[in-house]
Amino acid sequence: MQFKLKSIYAALMLVASNSVFAEQTEVLVLPRVDVIGNQEQLLKTPSSATIIEQEELESSHVLTTSEALRKAPGVVVRDEEGMGMRPNIGVRGLNPTRSTKVLLLEDGIPVTYAPYGANESYYHPTIDRFARIEVLKGASQIKFGPQTAGGVINYITPNTTENFAGHMSVTAGNRDYLNTKINAGGKGVLFDYTHKEGDGARDNTHSNVEDLNVKMTKSLGDNHAITIRANWFTEDSQVSYSGLTQKEYQNFGGEYNPFNHDKFATTRYGVSATHDWQMNTNALLTTNFYYSYFDRDWWRQSSISSTIATGTGANAGGATTPACIAVSDGRTNGLAVNPDTCLGNEGRLRTYNTYGVEPRLAVTHAWGELELGAKAHFEDQERRQINGMAPAARTGVLSENNERKTDAYSGFISNRFDIGQFSITPAVRYEHIENERTNRLTGAKGEASLHEWIPGIGFAYNPNDNLTVFAGVHRGFAPPRTEDLISGTGGAVDVDSEKSTNYELGFRAKPVKGLNVESTVFYNDFSNLIAVGSVASGNTSLSQGKATFAGLEFSGQYDFDNGLYSRVAYTWLPIAEQDTPFRPVDITKPISGAKGNRQPYAPKNTMTVALGYKMNSWNAQLEAVHVGSQFADFVEGDAPTPALGLTGQFGEIASYTIYNAALNYKYAPYKTTIFVTGKNLFDKEYITDRTRGILTGMPRLVQVGARYDF
Repeated sequence: MQFKLKSIYAALMLVASNSVFAEQTEVLVLPRVDVIGNQEQLLKTPSSATIIEQEELESSHVLTTSEALRKAPGVVVRDEEGMGMRPNIGVRGLNPTRSTKVLLLEDGIPVTYAPYGANESYYHPTIDRFARIEVLKGASQIKFGPQTAGGVINYITPNTTENFAGHMSVTAGNRDYLNTKINAGGKGVLFDYTHKEGDGARDNTHSNVEDLNVKMTKSLGDNHAITIRANWFTEDSQVSYSGLTQKEYQNFGGEYNPFNHDKFATTRYGVSATHDWQMNTNALLTTNFYYSYFDRDWWRQSSISSTIATGTGANAGGATTPACIAVSDGRTNGLAVNPDTCLGNEGRLRTYNTYGVEPRLAVTHAWGELELGAKAHFEDQERRQINGMAPAARTGVLSENNERKTDAYSGFISNRFDIGQFSITPAVRYEHIENERTNRLTGAKGEASLHEWIPGIGFAYNPNDNLTVFAGVHRGFAPPRTEDLISGTGGAVDVDSEKSTNYELGFRAKPVKGLNVESTVFYNDFSNLIAVGSVASGNTSLSQGKATFAGLEFSGQYDFDNGLYSRVAYTWLPIAEQDTPFRPVDITKPISGAKGNRQPYAPKNTMTVALGYKMNSWNAQLEAVHVGSQFADFVEGDAPTPALGLTGQFGEIASYTIYNAALNYKYAPYKTTIFVTGKNLFDKEYITDRTRGILTGMPRLVQVGARYDF
């Protein structure tokens, strides 16, 4: 592993040295991997595809990635702490918990610190970093991996410029919100820095984030260009993990949080390089090199609403002392408690090193375009748990010490055949994954490997530049986590990869001037779907079973001649069905929930609608976000026992609608835009999550700010 890491570093340093000493010439087209690309490429894309443009993000002044992604059909994003630092993203009915069912990229490079071995999104860049967002679903996504069942989300960072340019902005609001940003660059170098802080959706919750990025693009002769990126991200937040019990929510409201010592701290830095080699007029080789380091310490007094840490020895974590029993019982009964009387907490400490290399070749030919690529990807996870002896402890007894390694090798080949107004794109991907887990407390060690062929084919019909009809079918695949595949004793666990057959049929069109629409029907048939009901509670075991998701997506935008504009993103999911009762991998008895029940966290209707007016220097818009009712468990109703029902982790989540607004005034002589925004204008309290107990959405937030362009 050390040899592999040194090899990656050496390659990056070589690339960097070549760029630094290259002659200053005009900046070439930015080397970057897109999953969709420009409008011409969108016409040829045989899949559902959405681009959330920079103007849309800036004019609505999105607060979080969650708010931005709700503008794309088929995407459901569940809020957590309110500031969007850990978005829970689901696509076409798949469970959004920790965004494990979706592939997240930034300029084509993995965002998640362990997309093969632990695809949880405990780190996510701020939305302020990005210029636009690509969302790709359907057969085209198998060119990216390993997650190919739901979709690919690719965040695009701003381009570098030859001339000096940039902007500065400051935004302030209630709940101690402050956002300061500077973006400046020239001569192919870009500097981007964001400081963001504010109170979250609950008491004793505050986030503080620093995000620094540097990008450099240089020409290396007539046929070569390179982009080098370096970023540094820290989060220093007071944020709890546990949600509320049912009676706490009823008695004190959704902002209540009794834990005032919980701490979440992360450091993440990364470097990457993307090299373009124009081999000839028809062949382009693009190669990504990347490395990232992520360290996370989360100290908390409670992981779920039904227990509290005790700190009484190596196996702390249950309400076993009289003081802790009193706190847990008080929470269940809806009483105000002082959790500090229970002398303990838990430190969940994680460190990840991720690196890899991925060349991709595109060759245009008389019949269309050939694309092929390969990837070598490596992950090293260090996972520890320390049980503290006091509510604010930051040291204690080591109860878990695991190392988990994943080596993954993959490749794909895709060829688009253009036949008049039709195009056919068959593709196949291969994944080979090697996992290793070592329990450093006991010395137990286990290994496991898996491989999979992932085929697909897409069709597109383009009678003109205003209409694309597309269809496709492909294999969906996602590997199990290393910890799910190999037990703590080193033994194999009987858990399979996720596999599905995914179908879609749709069109995108510009039927009249100013109108853009896209609509897609989809049917995803899972022969095996992995379900983690509650991330930390253990009330729902790691389970698997058969499931079916089917529905309709629609998006549209219409710009009127008088300055009015409107847009809509709607998803109808009538089918999100358990075809079989889901069975835990460690026992044979099915978990609660029968065949035909609806999958958890799969609302039948979601919609985001906006109406705006743009004239001269003014741009105003009002947005409504609706999320339909959904279930938080496999039971599809009440909890299996009254006691579990009181935890707040089971039952239905009611539908809700919130409203956002933005007003912008651009004073052109001074290149300044002044704006005011309102999020959740009517201060609606609504439940978003029951995974670890009840969590609610962000209360009303009003912001004012100014941006200066130079």
